[in-house]
Amino acid sequence: MNKLFNDLKIELEDELKKFDINEKIEFISSKQIEFDLQINNLVKHKKNKKFENLCDNLLKVLTNSNYFENVEINSSGFINLVFNFSELKNKITNTESDFEKDNKQNILLDYGGPNLGKPLHVGHIRTLNIGRSIYNTNTFVGNSVKSDIHLGDWGMPIAQIISFIQTKGIDISTISAKDLENIYPEANEKYRNDLEFKNISQATNKRLNKKNDDVIEIWNAIKQLSLKNLEETFNLLNHRFDYWYGESDVNDLIEPMLNDLQKRNVVELDDGALISTEETNPKILITKSDGSYLYITTDLATVIFRNNNLKYDKALYIVDNRQSLHFKQLFRSINHFKLSTKEHIHVSYGTLNDSKGNPFKTREGGTKPLLELFHETKSYIQEINPKIDSKILEELTNSVLTFSDLLTNRKTDYKFDIEKFTNINGKTGIYVQYAYVRALKLQKDFQKKDFNSTNLEINHIDKKLLSKLFMFFLELEKSIKLNEPHHLAEYLYEISNLFNSFYEKEKFSQITDTKKLSSKIYILNLFITTSQNVMNCLGVRPVSKM
Repeated sequence: MNKLFNDLKIELEDELKKFDINEKIEFISSKQIEFDLQINNLVKHKKNKKFENLCDNLLKVLTNSNYFENVEINSSGFINLVFNFSELKNKITNTESDFEKDNKQNILLDYGGPNLGKPLHVGHIRTLNIGRSIYNTNTFVGNSVKSDIHLGDWGMPIAQIISFIQTKGIDISTISAKDLENIYPEANEKYRNDLEFKNISQATNKRLNKKNDDVIEIWNAIKQLSLKNLEETFNLLNHRFDYWYGESDVNDLIEPMLNDLQKRNVVELDDGALISTEETNPKILITKSDGSYLYITTDLATVIFRNNNLKYDKALYIVDNRQSLHFKQLFRSINHFKLSTKEHIHVSYGTLNDSKGNPFKTREGGTKPLLELFHETKSYIQEINPKIDSKILEELTNSVLTFSDLLTNRKTDYKFDIEKFTNINGKTGIYVQYAYVRALKLQKDFQKKDFNSTNLEINHIDKKLLSKLFMFFLELEKSIKLNEPHHLAEYLYEISNLFNSFYEKEKFSQITDTKKLSSKIYILNLFITTSQNVMNCLGVRPVSKM
């Protein structure tokens, strides 16, 4: 919560307590055009015998704050508020300092989830974008955030690749990242259709778990090659991670964990498989009947690893909707097995599809690599503007891939329409970047002039933009509370749209009144600061020219 409004919120809640009402006051954006904010807490207390006294007390607190030039409590109990722009002018900056707080949380984000030997594909774009935005927004308000990429670097898929390399007599030192990308589907196909190769791969997997030297040597080479390739891709897409832990880091914890669970009688054998003793339907399977591990086995060991090695209050798993049952069972098992008292949350999301609503595919019918989507988008933007600087072109490409993704409610699927998402006049990453560049140019034209007027002289359009800029804290808090970046993406479009109206309504160069021009410059500067910080929260890098 913005410190300014948080202090006011506490005062209002203290007044409610005097009437034996223990509620959290919530400021929301007003749906009435003549007001800025509203508070709805009183509506359900209209029948309270002391309702009028309650209204009077809240009215007094709100009026004494001097943050509002108009405070109205209507007969239904709705509190409607109009900003006092002159009072708030030097109190709202929309920078990190507005949100400093004492009760900081330690948050761990589990997202990305690439597998060794396989390229990032379009299915990774949402976990990456949503994860980065949650990371940035929480960091912005002062929380301590760490990200773990959670590598798929162990088990049968890796054993298949190793077996393929060994049976084909391939020299691991000659393999490139592109070779690995071709090897995995071939190995997987062979595993499904060739019984001999399947047996070899299963034997390789056992040797991998025992860390036999010949297998580990190839595994290390595959891992280093894959990591180098992943880091290059992430650098291009503006992603970074604090931790690069994988399934291999927790493998040695699994057997002791299973032994402990059996000793405590929280799991039991069922036809050779280990299942949780918790009464659920269906029963939660912890290992297969042949003793092999499942995703939940590794994820439970990961919880133990993180408890022992990482500092966090809550962990967010940013993984698609299709894994909802897995995480429901995982979290139930964490509690049933008493592995952790920390909070674990599944932040789910829908799928990205092509413009026709079908899963993204390559021309050959395979899953589309993420880099292919990046280069297609980049080429499309370059065709529109052939003279664009190469570095700015890459940033605009990432803006399109990020903004269009985050603009959609994470819980729903969406279609990627390259023509729609690169439109300079639409609700796009290109549009918000263009508004920002416009503002920078205007700021540069007036940066040498000294404006220090304390009072504001603003027209209707100025007020609409300034009001929306003052509401940054509402959208930021909503995005953080719900782990939903689309609130901030929508907000960025709204302030960009209002800024363009503000820009086009009146030419700054023709304004002769100093106070009026000073007010315009103040709004301009606040728009630039706000846009920069919203873009940062979304994971969009602002460009300086287009």
